Amino acid sequence: MTDLPLSINETQEGLIKKKFSAVELVDSYLERITKDNKDLNIFLTITGEEAYKKAKEVDKILRYKDIKILSDFPLLGVTVAYKDIFLTKGVRTTAGSKVLESYIPPYSATVVDRLEKAGTIMLGKVNCDAWAHGSSGENSDFGKTKNPWDNNYVAGGSSSGSAAALSANMTLTSTGTDTCGSIRLPANFNYLVSLKPTYGAISRYGVIAMASSLDTVGPMGRSVDDVRRLFDVMKGEDGFDSTVKNINWQKQVKPKLKIGIAKEFLEEGLDPEVKENIHKAIKVFEKLGIEIKKVEMPSTKYAISVYYIIQTAEVSSNLARFDGIRYGGKRTFFGEEAKRRIMLGSYVLSSGYYDAYYLKAMKVRTKIRNEVDTIFDKVDSLIAPVAPTPPFKIGEKTNDPLKMYLTDIFAATANLAGTPSMAIPYGFSKNNLPLGFQLLGPRFSEYTLFALGEMFEKETGYKPQVAKI
Repeated sequence: MTDLPLSINETQEGLIKKKFSAVELVDSYLERITKDNKDLNIFLTITGEEAYKKAKEVDKILRYKDIKILSDFPLLGVTVAYKDIFLTKGVRTTAGSKVLESYIPPYSATVVDRLEKAGTIMLGKVNCDAWAHGSSGENSDFGKTKNPWDNNYVAGGSSSGSAAALSANMTLTSTGTDTCGSIRLPANFNYLVSLKPTYGAISRYGVIAMASSLDTVGPMGRSVDDVRRLFDVMKGEDGFDSTVKNINWQKQVKPKLKIGIAKEFLEEGLDPEVKENIHKAIKVFEKLGIEIKKVEMPSTKYAISVYYIIQTAEVSSNLARFDGIRYGGKRTFFGEEAKRRIMLGSYVLSSGYYDAYYLKAMKVRTKIRNEVDTIFDKVDSLIAPVAPTPPFKIGEKTNDPLKMYLTDIFAATANLAGTPSMAIPYGFSKNNLPLGFQLLGPRFSEYTLFALGEMFEKETGYKPQVAKI
């Protein structure tokens, strides 16, 4: 196949109408992976044999059933790549760390099981910052992931491979995790749509923990519709993750919507190209008849500081199990970023500093959450940048951890408040690198965000794009 389909609808229509088979799809994707993976460093494990086996099953199902099969298998024939932090039964899972270089899990994550039952075809496990510690994709123990739009630039982190695999057209969909922008940043840097869901919307069972009170699991695709269809399958209680709630999802959207814009999201430090792009996006929503309302969120200036106190404290606790006895190899295999976060976390939890740092951070987190809730009493969504700059060059921030951490400055609020946020691509920089924005919403408002995103796509004539490699 020369032209691979770029959406779930296009893929399933082609399969049903016998324009191509699932085996032919897998052939094409694996060919692209074989051709470009060495340069981009996206896939850590390629599951070609398993993919062909599943593709043959898909073709067999399509041979004997009609289009109604999609009600039983809503993602039939959809290829997926998993961030290498999702456990996959019988398939190596490393979390991007040499500590787990040879780890073969005995079971799969809930999300993996659900996507497989829905008919997806796994192509493999993709690179990520080790333990999900990073904003650029440069912290993996197996080498940095490069941005397919320009391999001199970062792919974004920590779900770097999840995004790069899509923009390099090595898969149709992927999964990631978001503790502070780790699924939104890579999507933003690769011209993709991604969803950081409400905390408690999707089970994290079988996903290696980073910071348990902040971690979320989310889908990534090339359109809002693709992300929504993945979310439909991924969401909901599983009996393993006690934070997940079964709720009556409100899919009906109010006839009149309001989007808030906080001045705190457009202040100093924001790249002029990113700022201009946000204002262009606001004009599109205004054209759609959506009211834009100015709001104030004074506590958000503390969000990034609060996040890095709470996150490092939880990292130090979660990584304690990887001691070479219970799990993984020797602790000497930990990379520099993991060591840094363990030390910071141990410090803020230590006697004499717990009250001064961790406890205070938790109090400010509550203040931020309450402030966000108050804002969402006035508006249905907030628009904000995903990152303060367009994609930056590989190596540009590696020697300045503080500068790297500030990449997350616009992402932290949603994670601290537990609210959903969706990254949406829009335009390109003067260097022809992807730009975009995020829409935040109140807890469990994912379908309102999907509606807003689809309205935006329709109004702008959005078409999925992949990088020309």
